[in-house]
Amino acid sequence: MGESTAGADGTGDAAPQRTWAETYEALSTRDASELSPRDLEALADAAWWLSRMEESIAARQRAYTGSASAGDAEHATGMAARLSIDHFTRGDPAIGAGWLMKAQRHAEEVPEGAGHGFLLIVEATVARHMGDLSRSRELVDRAVELARRFGEADLMAMAIHTKGILLILAGDVAAGVALLDEAMTSVVAGQLSPFFTGIVYCNVIGTCLEIADVRRADQWSEAARVWCETLPPESPFPGMCRINRAEVARLRGAWPEAEAEATRASEELMGFDPMGAAQAIYETGEIRRRIGNLAGAEECFARAREIGFDPQPGLALLRSAQGNTDAALKALQVAVTAVGESRLQRARLLAASVDVAIAVPDLETATEAVVQLSALAAGSDAPILEATAVTAAGAVSLARGETAAAVEGVRRACAMWRDLRLPYEAARARMLLGLALRASGEEDDARLELRSAVSAFERLGATPEARIAGDLLPGTVPLPGGLTPREAEVLRLVASGKSNRDIATALVISEHTVARHLQNMFTKLDVSSRSAATAFAFEHGLA
Repeated sequence: MGESTAGADGTGDAAPQRTWAETYEALSTRDASELSPRDLEALADAAWWLSRMEESIAARQRAYTGSASAGDAEHATGMAARLSIDHFTRGDPAIGAGWLMKAQRHAEEVPEGAGHGFLLIVEATVARHMGDLSRSRELVDRAVELARRFGEADLMAMAIHTKGILLILAGDVAAGVALLDEAMTSVVAGQLSPFFTGIVYCNVIGTCLEIADVRRADQWSEAARVWCETLPPESPFPGMCRINRAEVARLRGAWPEAEAEATRASEELMGFDPMGAAQAIYETGEIRRRIGNLAGAEECFARAREIGFDPQPGLALLRSAQGNTDAALKALQVAVTAVGESRLQRARLLAASVDVAIAVPDLETATEAVVQLSALAAGSDAPILEATAVTAAGAVSLARGETAAAVEGVRRACAMWRDLRLPYEAARARMLLGLALRASGEEDDARLELRSAVSAFERLGATPEARIAGDLLPGTVPLPGGLTPREAEVLRLVASGKSNRDIATALVISEHTVARHLQNMFTKLDVSSRSAATAFAFEHGLA
C-alpha cells in the first residue's frame, strides 16, 4: 500500500511510516490549529491518495499559508506548485495559473535547487498545452540540467519523459519513444516516489496510445496494473490507469473488456478528476457506436459534453450513421479548427471528415482533408499517421473513380493496419479494398476481401459494419430477424444444444463474446430464453 513519510503525530517530527489511511485518520481528527505546515502537507497528501480532493486542496492551502507566514519560501514554493498542478488537473486553469505565478514568486527567494526543476516542468507543461513547443523544450532542458546537478531521480524521470512527449509532438517519434522507455526504467526499478511513479506511468502510456503503439502501451499498462494493485483501492491512480487500459483494449478489439474498464474509470474519477471521467465516458460511447448501440453512444457523448469534454469525432460519426451528414461535417470542421497539439487527434478528425464528406458527397472537402492528413504524416515518423493518410487517400481515389490508385493505396493501408495490430481499422480497410477491387473488375478478389471484412467485424462485434460488408457480397440472402451471419452461427449451435463454452471453442471466440452475441440475438428476435431461440431457429430453417 502507498505510504506517507511525513510527520503524522502532530509534533512536526518524522513519524514511523504509516499508510495513507492511517496518516489521514491521525491528522484529520486533530485540531487544525495544532498542525504545523509539514503536518498539513502530510494531511493533504493522504487526502489526495484517498481521492478526497477538496480536503487535500484545503489542507495544502493552509500548509502554504503557514509556510508563507513563517517565511519558509522553499516550502511555500512547493505547496504553491502542487496546488497549481491540482487545479490544472481538475480543469481550473485560471486558478492553476494563479498558483503557478505565486510559486514562481516564492522561488525567487531561495537558492536554486531541485524544487526549481519541478517548477520548470509545470511551466513546460503549461507552455505545451498553449502550443508553444519551443518554449516548453527550453524549460525541460533546464530541468534536465538541474536533475543532473542535484541527483534528483523524480525530477530526472519527469524531465526526460516530458522531453520525450515533446519530441513525439514535433514528429521525432523514435527519439521521443526512446526517452519514454528510459523514464520507465526508473519507474519499474522502484526509484521514484509514488506520486511521480503514477504521473510517469499515465503520461507514458497515454503518449504510446497517441501514436497507436499498442504493443508498447500494453506492456507498460500491465506493469502499471501491478503497481496500481499495491495502492489503496480509493486512490485516484487505479481510475487513471483504467482509462489507458480501456483504450488499449479498444484498440486491440477487446471491446467488452474496454467498456468495463471505461465504465469503472468514469465512476472512480468523477469526484476527483471530472475531465478524466469524461474521457472514460467518451471511450464507452465510442465502443457503443461501433457495436451499433446508437442510443447508448448518444447518451455517453452527451454526458461527456456536459462535463466539458469535446466528444469528437465520435459524435459526428454518430450523426452520420443517423443520416445527418451535413451536421456531422460541419461539427468536424469546427473541431479541426479548435484541436490542440495532438497530431493523432487532428488525424482522427480529418479521417472522419473524409468519411463523412464522401457520404455527403463533398469530394472537394474530402480531398482537402486528405491533403492535410498527408502533410501530418509527412512531418512525422508515426506509422499510425501514415496508415490513416493512405487509407483516406484511397477512399477519395475510389470516390473519384480512380480505381487503380485506390486499389494500390488501400492494399498498402491494409498491410499497415495489420502491422499496427489494429483489427477494427484493418477490417475497414479490407472492406474498402473489396469495393476498389470490384470497381476495377476483380470480382473474385473483391469477394475474398469482403468476406474477410465480414468475419473480422463479426469477431469484433461491429454489427453495423458487418451488415454493410455482408450486403456487399453478391447473392447474399438476408437472414431472418435481422441476424448477422455470426449471430446465425451462434443460433445454430444453440439449437444443437451447445453450451456457451462449446460455442466459444467451435467459433474460436471468447465466452464473453458468445454471451454478447446471445444478448443481441435475443433482443432482435424478442425472445428471452435459449429454448425460445431454438424454436425460432427450427421455424426459420436455421437449425
